[in-house]
This record gives sequence, structure tokens and C-alpha cells, in this order.
Amino acid sequence: MENKAHAMAAGIFVVMVSALLVALAAWLTRDTGERHIYEISTRETVTGLQSQAAVRYRGVDVGKVSAIGFDPKAQGNVLVRMEIDRAAPMNRDTFATLNFQGVTGIAFVQLDDSGKAAAPLPPDDQNPPRIPLKPGLLAKLQERGEAILDQVETATKRVNQMMSDANQQRFASALANMDTAAGDASRLARRLDNTVSTRLDPALAEATSTLRTVKGSAEQIGRTADDFGQAARRLNEKDGPMDRLAEGSEALSHAADAFNAATLPRINRVTEETSRAVRQLRRTAGAIGDNPQSLLYGNGPIEPGPGEAGFAAPGAAK
Repeated sequence: MENKAHAMAAGIFVVMVSALLVALAAWLTRDTGERHIYEISTRETVTGLQSQAAVRYRGVDVGKVSAIGFDPKAQGNVLVRMEIDRAAPMNRDTFATLNFQGVTGIAFVQLDDSGKAAAPLPPDDQNPPRIPLKPGLLAKLQERGEAILDQVETATKRVNQMMSDANQQRFASALANMDTAAGDASRLARRLDNTVSTRLDPALAEATSTLRTVKGSAEQIGRTADDFGQAARRLNEKDGPMDRLAEGSEALSHAADAFNAATLPRINRVTEETSRAVRQLRRTAGAIGDNPQSLLYGNGPIEPGPGEAGFAAPGAAK
């Protein structure tokens, strides 16, 4: 009897603890906020989405999925009913996508909007407003998967054509040619090195010597230019040779002006008088040449000229 009493007490204790755990779980998971009903009607597959799945607005939990079924208003569409907190910023620009949690494959509803200003989406639990479902990353991959597979198949065919036996032989021949070319380049490099060591080095040494000579000449020219510069500065110094030469030139100019103003007119007058005396002497010499006897008898009477009394033309009859 005592064993049965202990077993019954243990059973009652387990039942009471289980009931307390269930009550605690119900209390912890109870909904304390006000929620509104929204719906999603889509022809996309909702694989991995289950009832009680999370609904998040830009990563923030705002509700849960309450039911999943078929849309009686649109044949073939899947209807997802959600319970969303009243505080969630639902507007007419809000849309939904299906995302997955890590590698578990469990889906949840992600709500978002374009970020533009839009009118609020008023709730109506009797006729819940519907939110559009846009394709997620997995849906886009499924849509483009066939095209991607076609491209992969085409690329595989091209790679197979490239790696055919004939092309492999060509590759081997090209590699052999590259090896030969590398050997030729190595030999050419050795020849160039030999040429540089035997011909260019002496030429470079000679060029270096020439450059040194040119540098010495340039330094000498620089010193000569400095000497010329010093001489030019000495010539151009105040009261120096250039100033004295300028003063001498100015004095010579004044003397030439004085000569032109005083002496030269006198010389011109003496020259003119001398010229008149010479002309007179020349006329006198001409008269003596024409009538030498005038030196002894004088010039005599002057014969009448034309129009005067006693004038007779030469050769006329007397």
C-alpha cells in the first residue's frame, strides 16, 4: 500500500509541474499588444513558410503569420494572413518578401517600403488590406536558374572545344616555341652583356673623361666670364673710364660746335675771296695772252661795240 501511495504522489506531482509549465508557457507567449490583420495573395511559392512564422519590418519583429491557405478570390493564389502590431508603420508603399533564417530553411515575412512619402494603409480586420509580395533572392534565382544553366552549359562546351586534342597539341607546340624563344632571349641577353662589357664600357669611360674635360672648360669659361664681369663693372663705375670717356666726348662735341660757329664761317669767307682773286688773275692772264703788247703800250682805246658809233662788223667792206 505504501508503494502505491508513493507512486500516486509522484504522479500527482508530475501532473502539477506539467500544468504549471504549460501555464507559464502560455503566459510568456501571450499577446499583450493590439494587432491588425493584413493579407498577402501571391502566385509565388511559399516553401519554408509556416504558421506562427515571424513577420519583421526591416528586421524588427512586428507580428506573426496566423494562417496559410489558398485565396478564394484568386484561383491558384496562396493566401497568407498576418497579425501585425498597430505600431508598425504600414503604408500604401509597403511590400513583402520571403527571407530565410540562416541555413535552417525556415522562412519569415520581411516587410519594407521604398522610403518615399506615402499615405498610411488603414487596417480593416473585417476586410484585411492586402500587401504585394515581391520575389526574393531565391525566387529570382529560380527564375534565372534556367538561363544560368544554359550559359554554364555553353561555357562548358566552349571549354571542351578549347581543350580538344588538336588544341592541346597547339598548346604544347606554343609552349615549345615559348621555350625556344626564352632560350634565344637568354642568348641575346648574354651577347648584349658581352657587347656592353667589351664596347660600351670603354666608350662610357671616354665619354666620362670628355665630360670631365667639358666640365673643366665650363669652369674656366665661368671664371673668364666672372673676370669680364668685374672688368665691365670697373668700366661702368662712377668716375671710371667710361665716365671719363663720356666727358671727353662731350668736350670734343663742344669744341666741334665752337669751331663750326666761329672759325668755319671765317674760313669760308677767306676761301671765297681767294676764289675771286684767282678768277680775276685768270682773266688778267687771258687778256695778256690775247694782247701781249698791252704790257708795253697799254690796253689802248676800247673799240666801239654793237650799236655804238664807229662800230663795224668783222668782215664788212670799209
